[in-house]
Amino acid sequence: MTPTIRPRRLRATPALRGLTAETRLHPRELILPMFVREGLAEPLPIGSMPGVVQHTLDSLRAAATDAAEAGVGGVMLFGIPAERDARGSAADDPQGILNVATAAVRAEAGDALVVQTDLCLDEFTDHGHCGVLGSDGATVDNDATLDRYRAMALAQAEAGSEILGLSGMMDGQVAAVRGALDEAGFNDTSLLAYSAKYASAFYGPFREAVDSQLTGDRKSYQMDPANRREGLREVELDITEGADIVMVKPAMSYLDVLADVAAMSSVPVWAYQVSGEAAMIEAAAANGWIDRRRAIEESVVGIKRAGADAILSYFATELAGWLR
Repeated sequence: MTPTIRPRRLRATPALRGLTAETRLHPRELILPMFVREGLAEPLPIGSMPGVVQHTLDSLRAAATDAAEAGVGGVMLFGIPAERDARGSAADDPQGILNVATAAVRAEAGDALVVQTDLCLDEFTDHGHCGVLGSDGATVDNDATLDRYRAMALAQAEAGSEILGLSGMMDGQVAAVRGALDEAGFNDTSLLAYSAKYASAFYGPFREAVDSQLTGDRKSYQMDPANRREGLREVELDITEGADIVMVKPAMSYLDVLADVAAMSSVPVWAYQVSGEAAMIEAAAANGWIDRRRAIEESVVGIKRAGADAILSYFATELAGWLR
């Protein structure tokens, strides 16, 4: 029998494939995570993340400018202080590295892209947890941590951050931060809630990137990878509390959760292609096992196809250049 229905017709040429593509990426949908470390004289390569560095203030400004010129939509800043303590005091210090870096990037490239900041204590504490510890010295105290988040939010907003990335997975964090910002007059500062953030093995290289002091794990506050419906519950709570954007993290192993969230969310949905995902692509490509560019493009298209409106990726600037 000769087939009359031939789907291959629309795959015959690059022009046809481009015309009929169901999912398209744009540079403005990409966000570049960047690390800045206090006290560096020059950028410091991160061994487990080829091509990614801990920046100085000067190299951070230059990298942000490069991202803007490539058309990237935003940057997400992470700070690594010279000194840490149990409460993460450097996190809300106006002269702390993250807040100083935020002001510097806003001054350098802030009109060309959106400057965002990570609002979490893990980079700043000497124990590496995302909050302050309770009297037992082991358990994260949820409500005491919310007080620290309020202070961080005010410091970051004052420094010029346009979107605060609430990544700590504390109950009530969106409501707490929204209330503090509004009371202080920062009504226009947006909140990105890392709503469905899982306790993932794929964060491994990130621990090196921020020189994490963590021993143990974060399973008591980050989500169980086995749970799908719980991700929706977390998203619903964050939207109710005032989140402007919600996040699914990591992306690769949680595309089902991402699709679920995209189907129900009344606010934009973002996803984070985390350090371990990028490192696996780089390692496989370095061994000649995969085509690096094709793997990067395919991985990010897959995240977009699953429902992400924007994607945090360490490949953002490079990928934006390819897309243009």
